[in-house]
Amino acid sequence: APFSVLSCAAVRPDNMEVLLFGEQTPDGLVMPGMLANADGGVLLLDEIADMPIEAQAKMLRFIQEGSFTPVGSSQPVSVDIRVMASSSRDLQKMVREGTLREDLYFRLNVVPINAPPLSERVEDIPALAEHFINSAVNDGQQIRRLSAGAISALQAHTWPGNVRQLRNVVEWLLIMAPGTANEEIGVDALPPDILG
Repeated sequence: APFSVLSCAAVRPDNMEVLLFGEQTPDGLVMPGMLANADGGVLLLDEIADMPIEAQAKMLRFIQEGSFTPVGSSQPVSVDIRVMASSSRDLQKMVREGTLREDLYFRLNVVPINAPPLSERVEDIPALAEHFINSAVNDGQQIRRLSAGAISALQAHTWPGNVRQLRNVVEWLLIMAPGTANEEIGVDALPPDILG
């Protein structure tokens, strides 16, 4: 089944509704949006906190009714999709401030999953670092590993950029760390801002 991701932070507010719901052109052609393309699957609304309030109202109506009307059309379209949402911001605070619709929040908050920041789950760093190393190397290329000291130094860092920052550091190490393909990457190869 399709798994579609809409990064709400990356879409201009005036394009959000067309991207989600699609549109009907003046000659009657319907250009499907992400909801139609995700039919039978899942749509992840990444950074839901950045969705414009007008689009929030239409999204709420879709979640409640299972149908929507493309922009410029009068014909409703029904789809069967599961909607997921993610955010790095405090959504309850946004509800209190009036920047996120309370009814949309409660409609989406069926099974909440709280992913604590990387600084609160340093035990995940070795597995994440290994995953990023394996993802970054090409088939047939020898894989370098991080030394125990390098892993300990990574676990001591505060990681304000969370997992994305860790990924960037690991990829940087694979490019910049001195040594041969079969040598471990030691503490001395870590960027100064990680050691500092």
